[in-house]
Amino acid sequence: MTETRVISPAVPGNRILRFTAFLFGAVSYITFLVTILYAIGFAEGLVVPKTIDTGAESPALEAIAVNLALMSLFAVQHSVMARKQFKQWWTRFIPKSVERSTYVLLASLTLLLLFWQWRPLPAVVWHVEEPAIATALTGLSFLGWVIVFTSTFLINHFELFGLHQVANNLVGRKTPVPIFRTPLFYKFVRHPIYLGFIIAFWAAPTMSTGHLLFAAVTTAYIFVGILLEERDLVDMFGDEYRRYRQQVSMLLPWRRTI
Repeated sequence: MTETRVISPAVPGNRILRFTAFLFGAVSYITFLVTILYAIGFAEGLVVPKTIDTGAESPALEAIAVNLALMSLFAVQHSVMARKQFKQWWTRFIPKSVERSTYVLLASLTLLLLFWQWRPLPAVVWHVEEPAIATALTGLSFLGWVIVFTSTFLINHFELFGLHQVANNLVGRKTPVPIFRTPLFYKFVRHPIYLGFIIAFWAAPTMSTGHLLFAAVTTAYIFVGILLEERDLVDMFGDEYRRYRQQVSMLLPWRRTI
């Protein structure tokens, strides 16, 4: 007779692995929170020790090359690790429960590297001297950040950043099958998170050359990321997402194709 042994959540070793995965996910999420809060200060020029326009200056060509390399590193990591084919390969080596947390952690560390090594290009492209207009632009920029955060909670913030998966794994509960939903902002634009980032980066009363480089490259990457992400969404939700794409604009709520 062959005895089959089933490893269940009750096995101490299995509980330890689940708890370790949960701790890893929690650390990844906290790292993300620190990173996104630093990103706000970095882009807005507030509070943090090193902003987009501060730090040791370098020759312009060197600064541009370094900054482009840093943004490219983030773009490659952020795009490649999000693809279905990479996830299928990657989860042969790590548990599926921490796949998203690993992605979030590496994206956060890549961004922190960018903030640390960013080379300022302080030459001013435009500066708004009228206080009321400058204040309005600053407020619009912060509104962009509010849109970003609100949009993540409208779908599933904790799943988006990996905490939901490790919590489900900890209690032995299967992660629910994704359901296609379009709450609030998603009824007007397909990608409100990306729209929020664009508003936050471009609504600047003072735009330096470095800030302009950051905003332009980030915006270009957003459009590339949307194309890749929508391909994955069509694979996941099929005709449901195709209909949504036909009915709702990409980024501008008053147009159907952008």
